[in-house]
Amino acid sequence: ETTEMTNREEAEIQISELDLLSSMFPYEEEFIVTDQLAVAELKHYLENESAEMPSSKVQFILNVKPEVSNASMVEFSMACALPFKYPTVLPEITVRSSLLSRSQQIHLNSDLKTYLMQNGSGEPCMLSAREWVKDHAAAYIDKELSSSSVTTSNAMQSEDITFTRLWIYSHHIYNKQKRKNIIDWAKELSLSGFCMPGKPGVVCVEGLQSSCEEFWSRVRRLTWKRIVIRHREDVSLEGEGHAEIQKQRKFSTLEEKCFDAHGARGNHMDLGQLYRFLEEKGCADIFQMYFGVEGH
Repeated sequence: ETTEMTNREEAEIQISELDLLSSMFPYEEEFIVTDQLAVAELKHYLENESAEMPSSKVQFILNVKPEVSNASMVEFSMACALPFKYPTVLPEITVRSSLLSRSQQIHLNSDLKTYLMQNGSGEPCMLSAREWVKDHAAAYIDKELSSSSVTTSNAMQSEDITFTRLWIYSHHIYNKQKRKNIIDWAKELSLSGFCMPGKPGVVCVEGLQSSCEEFWSRVRRLTWKRIVIRHREDVSLEGEGHAEIQKQRKFSTLEEKCFDAHGARGNHMDLGQLYRFLEEKGCADIFQMYFGVEGH
């Protein structure tokens, strides 16, 4: 009978598993935590009754050299993220290697996931995942040679890229740390747009679809009275790549815009100024979606 694990128990298991990994793999080329802040937050959460749940998942990379005579030079890297409910839920792992074609990589990752689903029973499983990769990954390099490698590389180039713009609405944004997160994360994910703090709070981010989704998943996990995506724009760019993304942008960077209403203690924004700003950027129609009124 499995009993429901509490968040703190899960956090404790995550920390002890990280300690185990760092003692087994002391060298950075084998094991490296890519997000030290998340680990610090997790420890703080464990040690303080009143601490809030961490805002980002623990992420790390395990590099594995399989023991295969002819593959001695191959290295597989496992990019891992631990969801907050790990080990109750499975870890998120992506295995990569320069020698894998895209379809081989997809095949390998899907088999690893199946293995974990069948063998993961709410127990920590990073070591068994690593063992599985060590024993099985090299075999995927030679799989499906029938689809000649030429087609694979062409398919990669014309992979569709989607440009996304998210219009996020929040009841209010005052908190300095949240405002810093919004700007830092946008920069890290190469997103442009703007953030209007105050009440209501408006955030617009634009860029690669996957980056917008990662941004939203991080922002949404912070504590909010209310936060929603009011509107979403997706444009498919058939394999056009970076230059085309730049062309789609309506904002050059992500900056904080304060449209202070005069003498209103700086927290109620002047919506007329916001409307004019959106109009300048060619986004005036969005105003109505946010506030349900025609701008002026």
